[in-house]
Amino acid sequence: MRLLNGARTMKEILTTVTQRGQVTLPAEVRRLLGIKPRDKVAFTIEEGRVGLRPAAFTLRTAFGSVTPQHHPEDFEAIAQQAKAEHVERVLKEMERSAR
Repeated sequence: MRLLNGARTMKEILTTVTQRGQVTLPAEVRRLLGIKPRDKVAFTIEEGRVGLRPAAFTLRTAFGSVTPQHHPEDFEAIAQQAKAEHVERVLKEMERSAR
């Protein structure tokens, strides 16, 4: 614990930065923040101080986290096909009712 003016104000835990700029979050920090493997974290910077918190789940943070099973559909082609099938059904119904 670091003591400032005789009062307990914060705990300091040291860790090493790798050549790739990575650090291991100490177990105590992970427990305190509820961070599990593969979770995202957010760094906040305010008035020269850096903070760490679990990342909030939003559509933006979730985007790309799941690989699609299929390539995106061609919605224009699907719409054209649906319209053509609808026209065929309507024409058949009109032919039946005209008899």
